[in-house]
Amino acid sequence: MRGLALGLALTCLSGAALAAMRPGEAAPDFTLAAAVGGKSFTFTLSEALKQGPVVLYFYPKSFTSGCTEEAHEFAENADNFAQAGASLIGVSADTLDTQKEFSTKECRDKFPVGADADGKVIRAYKAQFSGLLNTDMSSRLSYVIAPDGKIILAYEGLSPAPHIEKTLAAVRQWRAAHPR
Repeated sequence: MRGLALGLALTCLSGAALAAMRPGEAAPDFTLAAAVGGKSFTFTLSEALKQGPVVLYFYPKSFTSGCTEEAHEFAENADNFAQAGASLIGVSADTLDTQKEFSTKECRDKFPVGADADGKVIRAYKAQFSGLLNTDMSSRLSYVIAPDGKIILAYEGLSPAPHIEKTLAAVRQWRAAHPR
């Protein structure tokens, strides 16, 4: 068990997506069971896009060190994303029960996390971890999707902090070009 936990922790530090989608590509619509504040609901990308850009970030495993750090940093910046008119959702292959707990403890009730236990959304966004573990597990990959459904940023990197910086900068740049 300890070896598996170590392997999962390392997963949050390493690995790569097979081939991230590119800016300008149409983002696949999806519906997932999600949780925010410990409560479940159904998240649909096309519905969220009606309110403005969506930051969709994939992470390997809830409650591992890098993934927890990333959730904390997105939570700390949730108001900055909202001020720029964007919403956030994190997605991993964890179960809905795990996401309910993670949404409260680590996302601090600030944004939802989706449960993609079968990996369909992970595969649709080319976010599969290419390591030796579970292929439904995702890499650390972030997208910013404009309200027209087009990807305006795809960023993959091992360190959580640049994901927040790069996605927030992309949202702000989009907002400057599309004033309310």
